[in-house]
Amino acid sequence: MRDMIPKQVFLTTGVASHRDQLVAFEFALREADIEQQNIVTVSSILPPHCELIPKEEGVKTLRPGEITHAVMARIETNEPGRLLHASIGLARPAQPDRYGYISELHGFGMTAQQSGDYAEDLAATMLASTLGIDFDPDAAWNERKQVYVHSQLIIDTLSVVAAAQADPTGKWTCAVAAAVFRF
Repeated sequence: MRDMIPKQVFLTTGVASHRDQLVAFEFALREADIEQQNIVTVSSILPPHCELIPKEEGVKTLRPGEITHAVMARIETNEPGRLLHASIGLARPAQPDRYGYISELHGFGMTAQQSGDYAEDLAATMLASTLGIDFDPDAAWNERKQVYVHSQLIIDTLSVVAAAQADPTGKWTCAVAAAVFRF
């Protein structure tokens, strides 16, 4: 089973609207270029030595119908004009032999910037706690980010966000963000 450890990961997002909830989800997956996959959602560990690759490179490796493992955030609503967001945050340790974290965040009322920052903060906080980095959990994200950077134990953090204002006519709007693993 050692070959079940992902070697690569790419990040992707999509947003779509339709009168049917399921079709809105399908169209959001299509915008994210992962609609032909049988997606199995997994939790939040970024394996050691897992290379972050560009979305375009990752999508080229996908085969229709393939069982594809991903960390996914998904949100949908048919409430006209409601703000919705789905984000993936990623935190990678400086030492490639250590594992990192991926966070998924979805909900209502946040801007894309707020959602991305929060998802990034979640991933970094989980990683920092495993690395023994001392930080104030009540401090603002920008302050904690500086602590992480200065520790030199976390190489970087990043996020991708799918955010939208729901369709004004009451159609279903779906947002997805995913970290898609490749073996």
